[in-house]
Amino acid sequence: MGNDTSAGQVSGIGVVDKSVAILAAVAEAPKTLAELVESTGLPRATAHRLAVALEVHRLIARDLDGRFVLGTRIGELATALPDPLVAAAQPVLAWVRDESGESAQLYRRDGNERVCVAVAERATGLRTTVPVGSRLPLTAGSAAQVICAWGDAAELSDLLSGSEFTPRLLADVRRRGWAQSIGQREAGVASVSAPVRSTARGGELLAAISISGPIERLGRTPGQRFAPLLVAGAHRIATSL
Repeated sequence: MGNDTSAGQVSGIGVVDKSVAILAAVAEAPKTLAELVESTGLPRATAHRLAVALEVHRLIARDLDGRFVLGTRIGELATALPDPLVAAAQPVLAWVRDESGESAQLYRRDGNERVCVAVAERATGLRTTVPVGSRLPLTAGSAAQVICAWGDAAELSDLLSGSEFTPRLLADVRRRGWAQSIGQREAGVASVSAPVRSTARGGELLAAISISGPIERLGRTPGQRFAPLLVAGAHRIATSL
């Protein structure tokens, strides 16, 4: 294993550093055991043993395809942190989920990625699970469009050259105040997002609020149906802050 973990530090306590490397790997994207071994550089037996141990503690779970993903305990630990934005968003996400019938998420930008900081999962049926702490690219998806649309164009120029959307699309997102994605980040998945903007700092972007679900349920034009709900949810979060 190299000298990096997700925090960019090595403690010297081998089992801790290896466990952190596994958590960091599955936070980037769901991983099979083979992909986990490739990503972390750990021996297969070590990666499997630690992943199973982390699964026991619900820090790691398995998705429907048997891949390793972040577990529910991560979200439970994250919600214990004193974060005003997350505290304000949690009841709003639950409201958006109940009104839409779809899983709702809140994303913040972190460098060239977006991080899921709060979720309200659909309780039953087919759903798109994005655990708290998941790190996703800013190159695809409706939440990425929102974050880029209200970001610094010069700062994002290199990133946008490899994205799934154009500056013209981002201009449209800014104009209408929401974004939609149809299979852009993941095949078969649609999403709708709106910006959560500060009411006290000149409209600074704080986060993106989203819903996501299968295209067969959201349809090919989900923005027409769900954008008003997402915009209202974003406004509720901003005003409660």
